[in-house]
Amino acid sequence: MFPEEWMHKEIYSICFMCTMRCPIRVEVQNDAVTLIAPNPHAVGAESGLCPKGAAGPALLNDSQRLQYPMIRTGPRGSGKWKRATWTQALDYVAVKLKKIIKQYGAESFVLGERWQLSTHVSRAFSRALGSPNHFTHDSLCKGSVNTACRSLFGYTDEEMGMDYRNTKHIVLYGRNIFETFNPLEVRQLGLALEEGARLTCIDPRVTVTAAKAHRYWMIRPGTDLALNYALIHTILKERLYDQKFVGRWVSGLRALEAFVRPYTPEWAEKECGIPAVEIVSLAREISHDMPRVIFHFGYRGTNFANETYFRRSIMMLNCLMGSIETKGGFFFTKGPAEVHGQSPRELTDQLFPKIAIPRFDRVGTADFPLPDPLNGVAQMLPGAILEENPYPIKGALFFRFDPLTSLTDTQRTYKALDKLDLIVTIDINHSETAGYSDVVLPESLYLERMDSVFQVNGLVPEIFFRRPAVTPRYDTKSGPMILKELAKRMGIGHYFPYKSVAELVDWQLVGTGFSMEDFNAKGFVSYTKKEIYWDREDGLKLKTPSGMIEFTSSLLENAGFESFPAYDAVSPPDEGMFRLICGRVAVHTHGSTQNNLYLNEILPENALWMNPFAADCLGIRNGDEVMVSSSQGAGKIKVLITDLIHREAVFMLHGFGNKNALAARSFNRGLSDAILQKSVTDMVGGSQALYETFVTVRPV
Repeated sequence: MFPEEWMHKEIYSICFMCTMRCPIRVEVQNDAVTLIAPNPHAVGAESGLCPKGAAGPALLNDSQRLQYPMIRTGPRGSGKWKRATWTQALDYVAVKLKKIIKQYGAESFVLGERWQLSTHVSRAFSRALGSPNHFTHDSLCKGSVNTACRSLFGYTDEEMGMDYRNTKHIVLYGRNIFETFNPLEVRQLGLALEEGARLTCIDPRVTVTAAKAHRYWMIRPGTDLALNYALIHTILKERLYDQKFVGRWVSGLRALEAFVRPYTPEWAEKECGIPAVEIVSLAREISHDMPRVIFHFGYRGTNFANETYFRRSIMMLNCLMGSIETKGGFFFTKGPAEVHGQSPRELTDQLFPKIAIPRFDRVGTADFPLPDPLNGVAQMLPGAILEENPYPIKGALFFRFDPLTSLTDTQRTYKALDKLDLIVTIDINHSETAGYSDVVLPESLYLERMDSVFQVNGLVPEIFFRRPAVTPRYDTKSGPMILKELAKRMGIGHYFPYKSVAELVDWQLVGTGFSMEDFNAKGFVSYTKKEIYWDREDGLKLKTPSGMIEFTSSLLENAGFESFPAYDAVSPPDEGMFRLICGRVAVHTHGSTQNNLYLNEILPENALWMNPFAADCLGIRNGDEVMVSSSQGAGKIKVLITDLIHREAVFMLHGFGNKNALAARSFNRGLSDAILQKSVTDMVGGSQALYETFVTVRPV
């Protein structure tokens, strides 16, 4: 007989197969997951699940996931481990970490993670130790988008949303909505298109999204900013903007108008390859639909060294269209305070000892003033370790963050990791970095664990809650409990006042007016039923010093940067060279799902997209194995010859080329883009510049 709690039940929870955290309903029979479906009570339930969400159950009993704590016995990366108890593993880490801190100071320890529901626990752990060095993967993905948003509105990109459902025209710059993460976005935009909305797609590669567009421009890689300067030029010259909105809320319009005067559509045509007449046509067409238009500022803003200014130009176009705080355009996300409510508490709300020493990445100093210190700048880590600047770094804990896959110039990252005295990984997968660590601590799968509650701000502020659906299959623990146990051993356990994650959730909910039982009915609770829009006449609550949307940005100029930098022409690649571009696909999340039993069968390896003209010149045929080389590294990959990519570029999916043999399905399948990419950073906003690498391609 099964225990009563093992019989059929339905659990409302939150997916974690990617970063979107979609609300789900999990059906369980006798402690086995029989179905994962969208939460029917949540907005967009009819959108269904993406392939990754549907593949979650494959992880439960997977013999190739992390199953128990492990301590390295051979050289790093050798694959030689011994199984350890949790006591042994945590004691080992604590002893090593105490030794490092005693010799080098708390700042010698860094904690990097992929943002998750209990990131406040990780931040509290770092602060309690006295280290300023917590960072998240968001800095790699959206650092410059974050900075660009703050430079105009005072809000981060996370504090802004888009109303796809009611838009009349959306312009996407490489944002591949129909082939990436979010089923809700796909559904809402799809419905808008069915009802007559128009889609313009600008991308050097024909994606699934581009194939659905009413207008597609195969832009020269690297010239997006030139296109936007020409669009702004046309809109201002022909007075195609929302003059009432701009007159009320925008500062710096005249300075922008003077700046873009030389950047005509004819000039842009020579730079980006898009006919001037088409640029003018888009400007005129989209002005007829304002304010219900969206120039999408992007989710991953990591292409070029001018990323902050490119993303600013996109947002300026939205402001000129008046598509701010309006249906069919952009809105500022609303929190509980809008309805006199209180957000859940976080461990970082506590008082911690003041940390005066700068961060390893120098964020917040005169060297690097603008990136968001809540996320840091992750790609600065290898250089900081190798150069011991501003101080030695000797210990690292990576929480579902994989620097060997996520950071450019993999060989440099290996050299940096070799200088560390301690590498600890918390993960569910045998990631690249897990395979190169000293200690691996396995986290329970999202289907097996409870997490901190998830505050979701938007037009309607809500809280979502992840409950465990089944019992853990292996000897794993939840992240908050792993960090609490390690904190006790480090003498900082009093900052973690809970004995279980359920106690942590109860503590968080104090003051919100909600209890854990309130989530039983739907898996989430709402502070209000009514969508909240601010008054566009006089009610925008902008966070800039001027209280205006700042085209002439005080944030930038106070830090010594221009608001409107002159455009630097983009030269074509040297003969025989190609600009390497990369991207994602609906089947996989970054580098974390390539070993999933179901998803690996659908897409086991990546290929190199190459234009037929370029391939013919090099004698390369479709399906050939080729050697791709850059100044950083080289590797073999099969080629896909297609006219769906610009002649100056080659493309590959991110996240392949796994070298951890314990993830056997994905081992040595495809090629990692990180091996090839140069380490280039937008020094204004903080993002990596992944498209600044040039490669050669030759037959093997």
